[in-house]
Amino acid sequence: MKSNYNFFKQFFKNKKMVGAISPSTKFLGKKMLKNINFNSSKILIELGPGTGVFTDLIIKRMAKDAKLYVFELNKNFYKDLVNRINDHRVKILNDSAENIEKYLDKEVDVVISSLPLMVFSNELRNNVINTSHKSLKKDGIYIQFQYSLQSKKILQKTYDKVDVSFTIKNIPPAFVYTCTKK
Repeated sequence: MKSNYNFFKQFFKNKKMVGAISPSTKFLGKKMLKNINFNSSKILIELGPGTGVFTDLIIKRMAKDAKLYVFELNKNFYKDLVNRINDHRVKILNDSAENIEKYLDKEVDVVISSLPLMVFSNELRNNVINTSHKSLKKDGIYIQFQYSLQSKKILQKTYDKVDVSFTIKNIPPAFVYTCTKK
């Protein structure tokens, strides 16, 4: 309950950074992660984890030799994640998603994004999408959720294949984009 209040508070402090009034549900998390092969995915990135609902699910499923880079720009969420998560496979970074390449020396298997793309400026949105795409290996996947279908055309310009699914089991209901780089 404390994390819900904190999330709500952070939303009103910065609506351009926190795109919802409450954390995502585990139902949405399971839908986001269902197309990831956790046995073969060795380098994963999570963008905008907020309170870490998806982060916890990823950590439970990822291989023992995998690495998860978590990018959280909100200092309050970042500090909570650092204090709560103690796993040698996870690196939590207080930096922008635009700077993925600064931290990696290999291509990435999966990018999981909870960023509110449609509230970003066009420049920031394009930078995040392009940097994520550039960091992915061939056949890598980018998974993004949004509360509308507005991102579909934008993602189709960058990715070879974009599949969209929907879940009502989230507040608000959400669309999940699974994008593949060929």
